[in-house]
Amino acid sequence: MLLHIEYKMDISVGGKTLKDLASINVILGKNGCGKSRILRHIDEHHTSLAEFSQVKYISPERGGVLKSEAAIIDAVQNNINWASTARRKNRVEQFRQISMAEFQQLELLVLRSIERNDNDIRPNLAFGFDTTLALINDLLDNIKLVRNDVSRFDIKSKNNNDILDSNTLSSGESELVTIAIGILSYAYQVGRENNINKKSLLLLDEPDVHLHPDLQDRLIKLLVAATKDKPIITIIATHSTAILGALSQQNAHVHFMKKNQSEFVFIPIDQQLKDILPIFGAHPLSNIFSQNPILLVEGEDDERIWQQAVRSSQGRIKLWPCEAGTKDKLNEYEDKVSALIDSVYDDAKAYSLRDRDNNPYDISNKNYIIRSRLNCYAAENLILSDDVLTSLGTNWEQMKEFVGDWLTKNSSHDKYNAMKSFAESFDRRNISVKDLRLIFIDLAKSNKPWEVVVGQAISKLSASSSRAEGSLADFLGEKIVNALNLCS
Repeated sequence: MLLHIEYKMDISVGGKTLKDLASINVILGKNGCGKSRILRHIDEHHTSLAEFSQVKYISPERGGVLKSEAAIIDAVQNNINWASTARRKNRVEQFRQISMAEFQQLELLVLRSIERNDNDIRPNLAFGFDTTLALINDLLDNIKLVRNDVSRFDIKSKNNNDILDSNTLSSGESELVTIAIGILSYAYQVGRENNINKKSLLLLDEPDVHLHPDLQDRLIKLLVAATKDKPIITIIATHSTAILGALSQQNAHVHFMKKNQSEFVFIPIDQQLKDILPIFGAHPLSNIFSQNPILLVEGEDDERIWQQAVRSSQGRIKLWPCEAGTKDKLNEYEDKVSALIDSVYDDAKAYSLRDRDNNPYDISNKNYIIRSRLNCYAAENLILSDDVLTSLGTNWEQMKEFVGDWLTKNSSHDKYNAMKSFAESFDRRNISVKDLRLIFIDLAKSNKPWEVVVGQAISKLSASSSRAEGSLADFLGEKIVNALNLCS
């Protein structure tokens, strides 16, 4: 039995180079950037790849119906190159009929595997071709495939067991069945070679076509299960972030494609991508991301502030806050978000907001990312802005009095020196008050977390809100306020 195989390899074919390929790889790019062309290019030049014994290309537009046609079965059986040649087109009108011929081949491969006792499966008397068929049926909500003696299988309703006409199937159901058959038959075919020194290539061109994101997730799980202990390198061309999300727990790599590339460098789907992928929506065509763009922030406190602002705004503030962890990591997250936008969307924007600390207020944008700094030292300083203090039933002059009273009563407090230092200047904008934030909330007699208080105040900003010095809009900074239309 082969062990789980992990790769990191390069291939060069016909003037194109793909670097750092893993077991499963994704080329993410917009329509027209050349995703399909590179897969077909690899397929057409695969004879120059000495390290690969087999290559299978599954085209993006898969036409036809799920029924057996004798002429196609004969063509597939009598000419080993017939199906692969037919599939090199963008649209294959008889793709699903070819899949029926592959279903016959899959059945034969599974039964021969049982006969040879591959992987010691013979002692498991429950294992049969129906076990493989169940993998396909698990993808489907409303229909199932049931073997028969005439046309290889019937399509039946899972609700009442009625036999259905293949012409009545939805596009998504037909897509799932045909792609699953192709993946499983190839995996069994490669598995027969049992030669770890020879690898095989599976090229999946836009397997997400006609598939709801949940179905894309199921298909990817089948792909992972079918290929995990086979010497197969899979390359998927897609513009679906749902597929990337489905692979986020695997050792998968991704390349963000642009036009006219000859070198493709694949990178791991790392923690940063895992964090931001859900925010990009189920599918780029859904416009979820464009309607609720990402807001990258430094830490958990910042994320909670903006989550509260979004919730309390009752739909007016449309953002997906995402924590980067640190200021240094924020730059890396910005690069990942920018690469994703460039590969999937045409006119999307994203935002990032960081503490000013001791830096200048101004910061330049980065590609699609509108970058801002707070116009105060850090998020904790927002507590002391006029709007937040008003929401707490107090004001800045009263807060200064509260601080003076606190100092007279708490000389042994572990935060006494920090508060004393703050009171020497009462510079509520430009010095760190991180260690004092809970005391300020307590002095205002609030039982709410400070992040909730600040987030709720942000949600109440409007065209009539003050932008004067000391206001919440002033502390947030003109750039982010205007970019997010907070005072509109």
